[in-house]
Amino acid sequence: MPTPSPREKPLRLMPWWLALVGLLIAVLLGWLVLDWLLAEADRAVQPDTRATLRVDAIRTALTVVAGTGGGLAFLVAARRQWINERAQRHQEAVAAHDQAHRDRVQAHAEAVAETGQRHQDRQAASAEHDAAERRLTELYVRAMELVGSDNPAVRLGGLHALERLGQDNPGQRSTIVAVLCAYLRMPAPDDPRETEVRRTAQRMLTRHLRADRDDWWPGVGLDLSGARLDDFDAGGCTLVDLDLTDAVCTGTTSFAGAVVRGRMRLTAQFEDAVFDNLTGDAEIVLDDARFTGRASFDGADLGGELSCHGTSFAQVSFHGATLRRTSSFDRARFAGSATFREAAFLSGLSVEHATFEGYAGFRRARFADMALFRWTEFGGETLFEGARFEGAANFGRAVFRGPASFDGTTLARRPLVDQARAAASAPHVWPEGLTVGRLDAEWLVLTDS
Repeated sequence: MPTPSPREKPLRLMPWWLALVGLLIAVLLGWLVLDWLLAEADRAVQPDTRATLRVDAIRTALTVVAGTGGGLAFLVAARRQWINERAQRHQEAVAAHDQAHRDRVQAHAEAVAETGQRHQDRQAASAEHDAAERRLTELYVRAMELVGSDNPAVRLGGLHALERLGQDNPGQRSTIVAVLCAYLRMPAPDDPRETEVRRTAQRMLTRHLRADRDDWWPGVGLDLSGARLDDFDAGGCTLVDLDLTDAVCTGTTSFAGAVVRGRMRLTAQFEDAVFDNLTGDAEIVLDDARFTGRASFDGADLGGELSCHGTSFAQVSFHGATLRRTSSFDRARFAGSATFREAAFLSGLSVEHATFEGYAGFRRARFADMALFRWTEFGGETLFEGARFEGAANFGRAVFRGPASFDGTTLARRPLVDQARAAASAPHVWPEGLTVGRLDAEWLVLTDS
């Protein structure tokens, strides 16, 4: 049985004797009224009047008894109605309580079912993840076993297996690239078949670094320090933090049209190298690099700093290149021709203690900031014809062994020469404002005044 509400008092049953008491009260009340009225009737003088009054007294007493009984009946009926209404409210409260209990039970059952389903889903996902990881590990181990084979053809198959693994699993691409780079850093035996395997590894790396391809692997860096590369072609690639420190690059190494980010460490040995139309904001470090063939930066737009300290160039061209940050060629050696025709140096340029053994061409080049050529030796023909120096130009202690021409050069201020020397036997065209004197039979000396 439901527990009554705290505001409801327990319902008490009416004892049977209350009805008897009510009846006795009605009779007693009627008797008292009858007795009183009969006493009044007996006081009447005339007999006829007395008889009438006695009849009325009896009628009135019966009426009182009947009225009292009716009142008691009304009270009983009212109590019955109140009890019915209270029972109805109690039934409704019990029904609402039961419904709320059923709702709570249903909500609890649903929550338990949902929790159980989530647990099953997690278990299924965990099992699927574990299975995928096991499969991935097995494929990786198998591919590495193939790469470690003594047979070049088997190694080639292992490289292709690694590539497929990286293509299907983006989270493993950095690891796959690191493995390919490590393979290229290993000593290369003198075997034509091994050369083909290594070229395949190179193509795998660069194939996935082109942003215009559907199989692009973005954000992958290449650590090829100490590697031996043959005809390495990264043209059109997006390169992030490329490291070629101490690498040996034979044949033609191409970065034509590449986009570079981060830092490019290119302190390596190159034969021919193509950097035409290279773009990006990467810092390019070519310190102590050696180029035994031709190096071309034609049309490059370099947004980061360029450092070529101690770099050795056999032949180099920066025709039409734009260098937006500080560029340094200090102590660089240019064994053959060096062309900077129509190049734009939008920040500082430092070419101190450098050596130009052949032609040095800066025709129509633009120097938007300070240009330093102090202690630089120009061994061949040197042309600054049509060049624009918008900042300070300093040729202090420079040596011009061949013809030098500044014909048509625009200077924002008088250049500093500070005892620069020029061969007396060669024809020269100097900027206005410089004083040229003879040092001895072989040399001319330049002074600022």
